[in-house]
Amino acid sequence: MANRGPSYGLSREVQEKIEQKYDADLENKLVDWIILQCAEDIEHPPPGRAHFQKWLMDGTVLCKLINSLYPPGQEPIPKISESKMAFKQMEQISQFLKAAEIYGVRTTDIFQTVDLWEGKDMAAVQRTLMALGSVAVTKDDGCYRGEPSWFHRKAQQNRRGFSEEQLRQGQNVIGLQMGSNKGASQAGMTGYGMPRQIM
Repeated sequence: MANRGPSYGLSREVQEKIEQKYDADLENKLVDWIILQCAEDIEHPPPGRAHFQKWLMDGTVLCKLINSLYPPGQEPIPKISESKMAFKQMEQISQFLKAAEIYGVRTTDIFQTVDLWEGKDMAAVQRTLMALGSVAVTKDDGCYRGEPSWFHRKAQQNRRGFSEEQLRQGQNVIGLQMGSNKGASQAGMTGYGMPRQIM
């Protein structure tokens, strides 16, 4: 963790709002999924944001998680280091983030390395893990372990193909978005600039 003193004023208010977004129930669900998905002897961390951060901070659990979502022999992170050096741990976190983006997690759903390393925004870490779980459930390639109901399925692309004849027929139809002239009349209309005549 960085050696930073307490924040005051607006910085403190912003940090408190970020901390309020952290969900303890979601933490439990994510921990259970990660342990089940990795299928290894990973210790269950004590509850709480600080313990969750410490559990994920070295990047080994995250790298094991992303590797478990691929078939054996196709893992994106071939070597997971158990190093205690800060730069190695941060490098592993960034390797996880790159692999998650390649896997299908949108860039807007991915947290920054400092969000986890310094504990600045653990809610963003939760959002990334939720997005990763959703992509894994949606892919349905047999690598996901756990209850499919834990994550939402992402919407799939549903492309439609129209023949040239169908496209030509569509050009002859006036859509209701353009309005309708049925029932329209000029009764009660006056010329521009003239006051309305009330009888």
